[in-house]
Amino acid sequence: MTPPRVAIIRQKYNPAGGAERFVSRAIEALRAQGHVDLWLLARDWVDTPGIRLVRLAPYYLGRTWRDWSFSRAVCRYLGSQRFDLVQSHERIACCDIYRAGDGVHREWLLQRSRRFGWLRRLGQILSLHHRYVLRAEERTFRNRRIECVICISEMVKDEVRRHYQVPDEKLEVIYPGVDVNKFHLSLKAVHREAVRASLGIPADVLTLVFVGSGFERKGVDLVLRAIARSGLSCHLLVLGRDKRAARYRRLALQLGLEGRAHFLGAHDDVRPYYAAADVFIMPSIYEPFGNANMEAMAMGLPVITSTKSGAGELVRAASAGYVCDALDVEAQARAIAALADPSTRAAAGLAARSIAERHSLPKMVERLVAIYTRVLAKRQSNSGILRSL
Repeated sequence: MTPPRVAIIRQKYNPAGGAERFVSRAIEALRAQGHVDLWLLARDWVDTPGIRLVRLAPYYLGRTWRDWSFSRAVCRYLGSQRFDLVQSHERIACCDIYRAGDGVHREWLLQRSRRFGWLRRLGQILSLHHRYVLRAEERTFRNRRIECVICISEMVKDEVRRHYQVPDEKLEVIYPGVDVNKFHLSLKAVHREAVRASLGIPADVLTLVFVGSGFERKGVDLVLRAIARSGLSCHLLVLGRDKRAARYRRLALQLGLEGRAHFLGAHDDVRPYYAAADVFIMPSIYEPFGNANMEAMAMGLPVITSTKSGAGELVRAASAGYVCDALDVEAQARAIAALADPSTRAAAGLAARSIAERHSLPKMVERLVAIYTRVLAKRQSNSGILRSL
């Protein structure tokens, strides 16, 4: 019997990206099942053994043309081939399964506009790129072919349903998984003292860590203001890239955080810095989930996150930290002060580790394979060919 042909779509590979880790796990899971003819459609990717790679790299200028041209090339290619299942991580209208890893763009624009004056709001409304993404998003969610939308949090599921009226039976929540063996509490004994010594941080001083690129969306300025407002002599480790990083360094100086706000750039391995910290903080304006939240929880760190972060629903349910409105600096300052208490911090850290263990990579893969199997069986049954993974 001919094995089912499965296509996975991701435009560009970024080794640090959460979607890429999800794709990699999906590929590993499908390959482990055997008897699957697996294809990867991408603009730029690293060659992977056992995978048929199709590079679709039409010419473009600018991000809007880039996204449009790739989407067009993918749908044209799929129209000329036969696949039993197509799963996309990009907003395209020719897939069977779509993983909404970037959340809902319409909701992101609403949350982003909360920080804008009228002029920037107008610019956002008139933006050709945002208008293109909104159209692509609507076509994706209203696509009659789509069998399942994988949402990375209940928050995203609610947004998809609210903005685009996708029925519940097509919505599945799979939280991002984390490698609980790679991110582990035992690493504190290995790295904590050395990292703190290198940064001049005393062993008993409360230290917060932020991990992520795109400082405006993820709220670095809000973190700095909250620390200043808390009145505590705590330190902050900022890991990640931002083309306006100098602006945030200046803000730290203006707020009196000289010597306590450490901008460390991007690191391939952030575990030593999780190990050196006491609390993870990321009050994003909009965050469908945020893989760094789960990594930090696996390291036993309490989390301070925002009401528009998908991770917040797990943190709140397990009392693993605090969930505040991203723009409520006072609430974040109170959360920092509360977690300055060692016993409060220890209890929240244990709850955080428990969350991570419930959402390990094998458990994520198990749910993913179940969805693939169900959708593939349905499609093949409808075509009169019943096979399973």
